[in-house]
Amino acid sequence: MNPGDVNLQQLLEQAQLMQQQLVTAQQELSDAEVEGSAGGGLVVATVNGSGELLDLEISPLAIDASDPEETAQTIADLVLAAVRDAVRAAGELQQEKLGPLAQGLGGGLGGQLPGF
Repeated sequence: MNPGDVNLQQLLEQAQLMQQQLVTAQQELSDAEVEGSAGGGLVVATVNGSGELLDLEISPLAIDASDPEETAQTIADLVLAAVRDAVRAAGELQQEKLGPLAQGLGGGLGGQLPGF
């Protein structure tokens, strides 16, 4: 075997190590919780690191009983903004946890892993 030949055993070990690291990172993301908020905290959304919505809190201060139609629309807008904020934070966490693994693959995934 020439010194320039690829050591397949070493390559296989590296691939197995990267797979273990990926599984660990995915579990950490699943267990992590991040928050997003809107309206100065009137609505707070909590998602896990995979972007799954876990909790949604709406402050009673967001409710104007004298104008239920306007209040409903305002709350809907705040919920959307809070969820988007939380999902953005989850995306940043994904990049932090999975970015180095994608780079380890030679960037062949374009920074995106399936399902993330």
